[in-house]
Parts: sequence; structure tokens; C-alpha cells
Amino acid sequence: MKCFSFQMKKNQERIFSVLTSKNIPFKQVDITQNSEDKDLMRKKANNPTALPPQIFNGDAYCGDINAFNEAIENEELEKFLKL
Repeated sequence: MKCFSFQMKKNQERIFSVLTSKNIPFKQVDITQNSEDKDLMRKKANNPTALPPQIFNGDAYCGDINAFNEAIENEELEKFLKL
């Protein structure tokens, strides 16, 4: 579990770093503090087992860390984030 938590934290930090460097405002939601937030994240992602980090633009689901990294690689971050 510790390895998983470390990787999740690393993924979150990557997202925050990229968004901050591009001056894209974001709001972090810590689903560990509220099970309703976790249920809502999974419902919006249309995946009952989705794990964080999941990325949304308001109520619109953008994707997970793999899709985020792929969007960066393909220089399609704004499209991915629905900006």
C-alpha cells in the first residue's frame, strides 16, 4: 500500500506542477477526507473502481494520469482539459 500511495502522490505532484507551470487554475479535492467525494469521482469517471488522481474540468471528466501524460506527450493538454 505504501508503494501505491507514493506513486499516487508522485502523480498528483506531476499534475499540479504542469498545471501551475502553465498558469491553469485548479482545485484539488482530497477524496480520503470524504467518502462522498470518492463516490462522486467514480460516478463522474464512469468507473466504480477509479483511483486518484482523476482529472475533471467542472463536471466534465477529462481522464486519469495516463491520459494526462499522453495529452502532454501529444501536445494536446488544452484539448484534454477541455479548455
